[in-house]
Amino acid sequence: MLNPLTQVSLERLRRRTSVKWRQFPDDVLPLWVAEMDVDLAEPVRQAVIEALDLGDTGYPAGTHYQEALAAFAEERWGWNLPVERTALVSDVMLGIVELIRLVSGPGAPVIVSPPVYPPFYLFVRSMGRAVVEAPLRHGRLDLEVLERTFQHVKADRPVYLLCNPQNPTGTVHTAEELTALARLAETYGVRVIADEIHAPLVSRGTRFVPYLSVDENGMSLMSASKGWNLAAMRAAVAISGTDDLARLPEEVSHGPSHFGTIAHAAALRHGGEWLDALLAGLDDNRKLLKNLLTEHLPEIGYEPSDATFLAWLDCRAISDDPAAFFVERGKVALMSGAGFGSGGAGHVRFNIGTSPEIITEAVRRMAASR
Repeated sequence: MLNPLTQVSLERLRRRTSVKWRQFPDDVLPLWVAEMDVDLAEPVRQAVIEALDLGDTGYPAGTHYQEALAAFAEERWGWNLPVERTALVSDVMLGIVELIRLVSGPGAPVIVSPPVYPPFYLFVRSMGRAVVEAPLRHGRLDLEVLERTFQHVKADRPVYLLCNPQNPTGTVHTAEELTALARLAETYGVRVIADEIHAPLVSRGTRFVPYLSVDENGMSLMSASKGWNLAAMRAAVAISGTDDLARLPEEVSHGPSHFGTIAHAAALRHGGEWLDALLAGLDDNRKLLKNLLTEHLPEIGYEPSDATFLAWLDCRAISDDPAAFFVERGKVALMSGAGFGSGGAGHVRFNIGTSPEIITEAVRRMAASR
């Protein structure tokens, strides 16, 4: 299996019409939003083409997506995912909103550990909820800070949003860390909802621990979207260790795309070889980026992670607003760290889900922009 990250030329990428390729002018290299520069895995492409040929363009039905995810979870993580305690939702973030409404008290705050995925702030605040920060420490969960935060949040059934693996740092939380988190949540009456959309993107030599495998009272959102680059075909799976999902409003199930469930199930069932080639390519790209930065931009801090296709760069030695600096001077679009909450200022998120040639050119431009 060829590396999926090396199969699409920049010329062909620029013909794409998604936001990654339309947000900036053509002279800018877009390495900001979380879309990968790959073609569809062949089993996914074939499944979608077959559905089109059949005119299978109606509404989703059944649990084939959840069953495919359960098979994948058993094979990759040794986890018995409870299909009977799942629900289809349109995507991970809208699923999170519905779960917050389902299990927390009216107006209860939501706790997050920044720097973390900006929509955690945007979606929670749009619900009229306060966001309470319990920052990471050196990119990992700070259990002392979490305990103090849980202890002092006075509300009816508060929620903690866990990012596992973590976006933007790529940290893969250990079983010990997650077990300690689960104990704190039980002690202080906090419900944990885990965003685990990047779970398929953990390096093969690193163990991914599903949060529900250590906390039967937890909840999770999973999807094939990031692992196989399927954002255009929306679908996700909500999972609970309890029977809470039976109380979800019926209309929540109206959001997922039928194409989405078909494509995601095909990816999980038959896209393993493609995914393994992608994971090897991402490992190579992390090493490449580290070497390039060490040689050309040693003032930028970067530690390669074991998950996601995202790199978290500390650029405080270069600029207070490095995203603006690099797009204006170097024509490289990166995601500003400012929106990731505490600890994000002076940082950028760099998408390594692209070819080695584009990464190399991006670092060349960044170095020349100083």
